Amino acid sequence: MDARRRLAVISAHICSTGSGFHQPRLQPVSVSGSSSGSDADQGKSLNGACVFCRIIRGESPAFKLYEDDACLCILDSNPLSRGHSLIIPKSHFSSLDATPPSVIAAMCSKVPLISSAIVKATGSDSFNLLVNNGAAAGQVIFHTHIHIIPRKEQDCLWASEFA
Repeated sequence: MDARRRLAVISAHICSTGSGFHQPRLQPVSVSGSSSGSDADQGKSLNGACVFCRIIRGESPAFKLYEDDACLCILDSNPLSRGHSLIIPKSHFSSLDATPPSVIAAMCSKVPLISSAIVKATGSDSFNLLVNNGAAAGQVIFHTHIHIIPRKEQDCLWASEFA
């Protein structure tokens, strides 16, 4: 799918259809292949109890924004802002420090494309890129993931922004 088509799909599901914030309908995602010989294949297998692993296998619903052999990008089911999305590797790694550098690189290499589409689709000014690594840092799902959180000027999303 080319970038313009992907932006149109993202816009159709993220942009408001009225006065309120509407959550898109979630559907099981399909896995369109796997990498062969990559760190993702040589890494940990999918975990039966992990919600992200169930999403990757198509067993749990999610709205897919992007997918390739190494990673998947979905809308967050508990968004902090419209368009809040997660980039997750297709192999299970419990934390960033347990994730091979090549898998992190594959995830990070998608940030410019995905964030640009999300910022345009939501009419945001910018975005936060966030990793909660470990329980003390707020990690709740122990499968490596990167948050893309669209931001608008003066949205006061973080407590430190209240003046």
